[in-house]
Order: sequence, then C-alpha cells, then structure tokens
Amino acid sequence: MNHSFEIVGIRAQEVKQIKQRRRYLSGLPWPALLVLAIMILGCLAVPWLGVRDPAFMDMANYNRPPDMEFLFGTDTMGRDVFSCIWHGGRVSIFIGLAATVLSTFIAVVYGALSGMAPVWLDDLLMRLTEILLSIPSLLLVILLLACMGKPNVFSIALVIGLTSWLAIAKVVRTEVRQLAEADFIAAARIMGGGTFYILRKHLLPNFLASIMFMVVMNVRSAIVYESTLSFMGLGLPLSVISWGSMLSLSEKALLTDAWWIILIPGVFLATLLLSLTSIGNYLRKEVNRKESNL
Repeated sequence: MNHSFEIVGIRAQEVKQIKQRRRYLSGLPWPALLVLAIMILGCLAVPWLGVRDPAFMDMANYNRPPDMEFLFGTDTMGRDVFSCIWHGGRVSIFIGLAATVLSTFIAVVYGALSGMAPVWLDDLLMRLTEILLSIPSLLLVILLLACMGKPNVFSIALVIGLTSWLAIAKVVRTEVRQLAEADFIAAARIMGGGTFYILRKHLLPNFLASIMFMVVMNVRSAIVYESTLSFMGLGLPLSVISWGSMLSLSEKALLTDAWWIILIPGVFLATLLLSLTSIGNYLRKEVNRKESNL
C-alpha cells in the first residue's frame, strides 16, 4: 500500500528555501557576471598591475604591433594600448555608473511624485515626459554638451544622466499609481508619514525590482553614449583616456594598418556591453516571472 508523505513545519520551510536558492543561483548569467567582475577588478587594480604610464608617448615605438614587450601594441602616439585599456576602462565605467546613479535618482523622485500627484498634474508631467522622449537622446546630449563648453568626465556623466531618466520615470509612475491606493500607504499617511518618507520606506522597496533591469541597461547606454561622442570627436579629448577616445583614433589606425588600435578597445567595449545586456535580460525575465506568478 503506497502512502505519500509531505514534510511540514520548519524543516519543510528550510528545504523549500534551499531549493529556491539553488534554482535562483543556477539561473544567474554566470559567464556575464564573471566577465564583468574581471573587467571591474582589472580596472580597479590597475595601479598595482605595474603597467606603463598610459599618457607616456614613446615615439620610438609608435604603431608597434602586439608582442612580448607591448602585449596589446602601441597606438599612433606611442602609448601602450594595454595600459590605456585598463585606465580607459575606469573612465568609461565611472561615466556609466555616475550617469546611471543620477538618472535613477531623478527618475525615482519624478516618477513617484507624478504617481502620487492629482490626476491633472500627473497628466501634465507625463505629457512633458513624452515630449522629451520624442527627441533623440543623442541630440539632447550634444546640445547640452555644447552649452556647457569643453567636455570632461564629470560634464559628460552629468549630461548623460540628465537625459536618460525618462523611461525609468514612466515605469516608476505606473508602479506608484498601483501602490498608492494600498492600505499600508494609507496607514502611513494617517500616521503622519511625509511624501519622501513613504517613498523611501514603503514605495521604493516595492518597485525597485521592477526597474533594476532598466538601471543596468542605463549603465550600458551611458557607456555607449560616451564612446559614440568620443568617436565623433565631441566627447573626451585624446588626453583623457577612455575606450571611446581610444576608438577615435580609428581613422589614423586604418591609414597605417594598425588594426590592434581599433580591434582591442572595440572587443573590450563590446564584451562589456554584451555582459551588461545579458544581466539586464536576466533581471527582466525575473521581473516578468514574478509578475506572472502573482
């Protein structure tokens, strides 16, 4: 006689939590996380790697192909490409992170205020957002950079952050609209909780997971914008080393058949972007899975 037994109690909860943790860890994009970790650690540890000064112009060895002395070769100005890769990565990743922190902060505050505002003000704020979304972001970035004068690392991060919050703000507004009528929000208001207290303590923990994949994709977009601007000659000057400014030497590299000057920074940039895309897609699938289970 067959009997089916189901374990209940504390032990059953522990087993369920272990299975859920294993399922979560097995679904993570480990290759993308590993590549991203190696790149970030390499950029952070560059002062202790013993690499050459990336700003030093060794004119006796310019356009030198990769060899044992110069692992990634040298560029048209005699700079060591291996050193430039790791120092330039710090600048590119910093711009991506700084711009994303700024854009996420603006998006959360703007979207939450719109979601908690009266209907007429909410409609006005959303119409303004849609108007700005209809303008290509790259044109806005170029316009603001032109108004700010000579670009630098901080001005580029600031401009990208000021122009990349719109899509996240619309998602935040939708989430806040759905949560605004919940009982715990009403209870917080009755107890005297202010707008920013409710946002920080009650709303943010509930919609943070929904925007995380957009935040990760914003890091990727900010790095792409910086690279595009530098490639077009509108971004960082050659004296400020980033992956974008390294790619701006492509014309000279093609004229001298120095393929490594384009290929190596391009491979690092593409690998970073693919890793961020993979992580962002994973977060998006997790959000969709959780919403479908509700």
